[in-house]
Amino acid sequence: MDQDGIGPALAGITNEVSADWLKSFIKDAKSVIESGDARAVALHDKYKSIMPSFSYYKEDEIEGLVAYLNTHQAAPTRAVAARNEKVLENPIAESIMMSNLVIELKQIAQLPATSEQRPLTRVTKYFSRPDTKEFFVLDLRGKLYRLTNGKAEDYLNIGEHMPNFINAPGHATGFGSFAFHPEFAKNGLLYTTHTEKAGSAPADFVYDDTLSVKLQWVLSEWKTDNPNGFPFKGTHRELFRVNMVGQSHGVQEITFNPLSKPGDEDYGLLYIGIGDGGSAERGIIHINIGPENIWSSIVRIDPMGRNSKNGKYGIPKTNPFANSNNPRALGEVYAYGFRNPHKITWTRSGKMLSSNIGQHMIEELNLILPGHNYGWPFREGSFVIYLRESTRKLYALPPDDEANNYDYPIAEYDHDEGNAIIGGYEYWGNSIPALKGKYIFGDMVNGRLFYVNVADIKEGEKAPFQELRISLNGKITSFKELCNDERLSVRFGRDHEGEIYLSAMPDGKLYKIVSARTE
Repeated sequence: MDQDGIGPALAGITNEVSADWLKSFIKDAKSVIESGDARAVALHDKYKSIMPSFSYYKEDEIEGLVAYLNTHQAAPTRAVAARNEKVLENPIAESIMMSNLVIELKQIAQLPATSEQRPLTRVTKYFSRPDTKEFFVLDLRGKLYRLTNGKAEDYLNIGEHMPNFINAPGHATGFGSFAFHPEFAKNGLLYTTHTEKAGSAPADFVYDDTLSVKLQWVLSEWKTDNPNGFPFKGTHRELFRVNMVGQSHGVQEITFNPLSKPGDEDYGLLYIGIGDGGSAERGIIHINIGPENIWSSIVRIDPMGRNSKNGKYGIPKTNPFANSNNPRALGEVYAYGFRNPHKITWTRSGKMLSSNIGQHMIEELNLILPGHNYGWPFREGSFVIYLRESTRKLYALPPDDEANNYDYPIAEYDHDEGNAIIGGYEYWGNSIPALKGKYIFGDMVNGRLFYVNVADIKEGEKAPFQELRISLNGKITSFKELCNDERLSVRFGRDHEGEIYLSAMPDGKLYKIVSARTE
């Protein structure tokens, strides 16, 4: 209410515009902007983002939102201690360079619509089963599909098994992620995350009972006696449950290290990215600082072990805090200090990478090392936040910053370039030599695509990265043109052959990168 984010602060808004204007903007911001409304156009020009339509809200619900906004009036500007440091209005002045690489896309599927209104889909992940190499696609509205010859077939509908499952309002809620155990063909084990309404069951990870709980994230193990059966039939059990103060920045990534082999220390261990739940921007910072908390961390567990506090999973003895001198440190934590470690992957050379969605200005790509601290909420990217002032103001690093022992991104960009990073994959295929050795990622909101050469990724150094252009049927285009939309929610996938796929939520079309050329 009191700070700008991906849109303007809303305190006092009812003194600036009419209730009718607010209702129109909530119902369909895109239409108001396209009508030429001066305020709407100025907001779009400033924040370079757009909210989806909420026209499915009933009239009394919209009026309730406007009435609620009217209870929040602008507070007097807070006086803060004078600083010699200068607030950085444009922390990264250099623009991302456009490369001479153009990747050619081919549409291979139209994914099923899970809504009658845009976004038609909320596809968040697609990945191959480790044994049969079948391709699976997840829609956070509750569906896991098997994709065969461009046709999506229902494999698991999580809402049919979890009576408290919620996927509304959709922003970072629903069916979060999935991961087949590397020995699924033998043990029939599949792992998922999903959201449930607050208080659905006692949580394993909780905070002060004076703080409200918006929802709960649940990590589950599913077991089938027939791994080749279709659709999925079997049982499920809960591994752990986490309370969240907000709906954003949840448990949206689970994955196994695809490079690990039987006998390796990492084999069969499940990595889980857990965001801060929006706690820092609410001023609740004590639950997302340090390895003593599950929030703002990447955790690693042995799902087949039983030495956790709740006795439902294992804590690997090689985890960095499993035998810590700090009695409050959680053995599950592998690395910490993230706002939202949204996607996790590995390069062929064994480098673990995670994209971390930023708040007001910085989007970052991190090289993940066990036990390391990546700075949030005292750092956003490689810049300082003074929490007593605002999580929206950034400052340059102090001269003695090395003593803080923070790890900084190997690549980062600010909101002049995009709004929310989405992690991708290193190209492991053989059909496109020009992409060999390149990690491809992008901006979730505006659909721009980037790449960094894996050879340039080194601890403690910034790696240069460049933008990729995309082409369809030989014609240069963009995801905004392909989708005819402003808010794209782009996602990446990779199949068993190492080929890379892309999609955007508004239209649900799935594309494969089929070639690359230089221009």
